[in-house]
Amino acid sequence: MADVKPIAETYLADIRARFMGLRSTAEGALDQTTDENFFRPLGGAEDNSIAIIVKHMAGNLRSRFADFLTSDGEKPDRDRDGEFEVREGDTREQIMQHWNMGWVTLLGVLQALHPEDLDRAVTIRGESHPVIGALSRQLSHHAYHVGQIVLLAKHYAGGEWKTLTIPRGKSNDFNAEMAGKQQK
Repeated sequence: MADVKPIAETYLADIRARFMGLRSTAEGALDQTTDENFFRPLGGAEDNSIAIIVKHMAGNLRSRFADFLTSDGEKPDRDRDGEFEVREGDTREQIMQHWNMGWVTLLGVLQALHPEDLDRAVTIRGESHPVIGALSRQLSHHAYHVGQIVLLAKHYAGGEWKTLTIPRGKSNDFNAEMAGKQQK
């Protein structure tokens, strides 16, 4: 039977890298978004703006990861419904401060976790989850919302958009470059 500790260490390193990749992708899109477009919903009043998605992700990160191993991931002081409203006085700077605080909270937890923690149980809305499941759940949730941020930011940027991944028509060049790195 394989030693579980190296697998757990690999998982923790990978989940840290995946979350950092999501943050980097989202912030690359946010950097290309004007303040006006940050607050603009795509269509009707029920559509989320980038600001609302960022507010929701920030609130979710804080709620899930403050006291991660010791308290329910749905904190009693969380105003989830309020995350889906742009309120008078909401500024991009304020929303981004909450975004950064949420990420600091998550990354602090990820750095503090040890392989043996992955089998521990945490609760989210009273439901028990293994730590590894809660982390995977969060990664999926954030990937979903980062995709929304990128879609909206790209839509608003139009022809000014600077790709965050492999540019169209450059897949073969990218693959050749990666193959060259593998040979070194």
